[in-house]
Amino acid sequence: MHERIVIDPKICHGKPVIRGTRTPIALVVGSLAGGMTFDEVRREYDLTDEDIRAALKFAGELVDQEQHHLLPT
Repeated sequence: MHERIVIDPKICHGKPVIRGTRTPIALVVGSLAGGMTFDEVRREYDLTDEDIRAALKFAGELVDQEQHHLLPT
């Protein structure tokens, strides 16, 4: 597991969060996707650039692990 990401059933119902916070990875990635800058995300959620990069890397690895299967037509 990433050193900056934690998954604990006692924190945010087991959703992956930035270690030492209750900030979900999905919130960080969604904020960036919604147009916020690194600086805005850092200030809004009191994170570091390394935290934000770890969130993006974690999300990217999840997408990379996805398997897609064509449905019969």
